[in-house]
Amino acid sequence: MASKISLGSEIDDFSIHDTESGYASGSSNEDSLPEVIFTKPHLAFLNRQLQFLEPQEILRWCITTLPNLYQTTAFGLTGLVILDMLSKMKIPRPQMVDLIFLDTLHHFPETLALVDRVRSKYPLVNLHVYKPEQVETAEEFAQRQGERLWETNDELYDWVAKVEPAGRAYRELSVAAVLTGRRRSQGGKRGDLNVIEIDEAGLIKVNPLANWSFQQVQDYVKENNVPYNALLDRGYKSVGDWHSTQPIKVGEDERAGRWKGQQKTECGIHNPRSKFAQYLREQELKQQEEALQKAIGELEVAS
Repeated sequence: MASKISLGSEIDDFSIHDTESGYASGSSNEDSLPEVIFTKPHLAFLNRQLQFLEPQEILRWCITTLPNLYQTTAFGLTGLVILDMLSKMKIPRPQMVDLIFLDTLHHFPETLALVDRVRSKYPLVNLHVYKPEQVETAEEFAQRQGERLWETNDELYDWVAKVEPAGRAYRELSVAAVLTGRRRSQGGKRGDLNVIEIDEAGLIKVNPLANWSFQQVQDYVKENNVPYNALLDRGYKSVGDWHSTQPIKVGEDERAGRWKGQQKTECGIHNPRSKFAQYLREQELKQQEEALQKAIGELEVAS
């Protein structure tokens, strides 16, 4: 069985190894999938080679190389381009790339309407929707977490609405690698983005359109009649939650409308562990240590 990745785990099963390379299978069972192991030099080599390929070629490489591959998407323009490219590749059903959508319960109505249009346009694609734990609506979220949590504790909001649901999706679906819509031209921390990354939890992240500009993405959408968010026709370029997204002015970076007036440029999913995530990990380790000490004490009493 494929190893499961959680945001709270260390790099164990899928990782960068300093001395070993290649692919390793845990058993000869036909149902087993190989663990993907990259050395640091191998990863650097792949990034040098893949940066010269077209996105479709990168996607073909991913499909043939990476088991348990999914696409994470908030249905931004780049993610929609990736989805459309995959739909044109005539991929057999077992190798088709499913989508993971994190419904924060605070998306614009236009975004949710787009989800329905995407389902209609690409009926063969499986869409896995994950919401914050134990809630189904924005009202239930506010009752459980307090009103306007994104203002009172934005790190906790990111954790509850995005990071925890993402980690739950990765565990439940046994995700080993994900396609993302991030590009260097989006600026901020994405300016030096590699095509392939491995995060601190061991998750492989591939950015097939890392080299593309916004104009290239927009041209593809128009030429291929790709459905897109209606907000893009109203001055928005990057669309997230309604409470943290604004239209941008001419000449501003395309993500300038996200968290306007704040230092923040990422929601937490693509950042190293947040302070809140670190706290949870420390609590988990503390509980494990207490359980271990208790078990040792019981053994000593029994003997």
